Amino acid sequence: MSKAVPEQAPEPSPVAEQIRTEAEQSELRSALKERLDELVEEQQRFVDSIAMAQRERLSDTAGDDQVDSGTKTVEHEHEVTVANSLSERILQVSHALERLDEGDYGVCEKCGKPIPAARLAAFPSATLCVSCKQLEERR
Repeated sequence: MSKAVPEQAPEPSPVAEQIRTEAEQSELRSALKERLDELVEEQQRFVDSIAMAQRERLSDTAGDDQVDSGTKTVEHEHEVTVANSLSERILQVSHALERLDEGDYGVCEKCGKPIPAARLAAFPSATLCVSCKQLEERR
């Protein structure tokens, strides 16, 4: 006589894990839009700062020694780097909002598996699961 193997509960489908209530989606959308607004404001401050520094550099370089000139160049490069980083983050958050609207938010763009909730909580604009992100970073 064979022993009956107890049935295991079926694993929830990835799609089922991704279904969010309208209230959750609305809250997430609001948080993403708020973050987008913050990033746009911060980027604008850097762009304004870069423009002002550029005007000052063009009009006020007389008497600068090499150290002053080098310091201004390093500061300018830092501001440009930060502004570019902010642009990239703005694109990421905008993309997350698009994915939310399309119903693809929270699903890995490479493997199609759900992105863990903890990862999305820490990085709401994540588009890759941890495994795919690790593979991408190794390249």
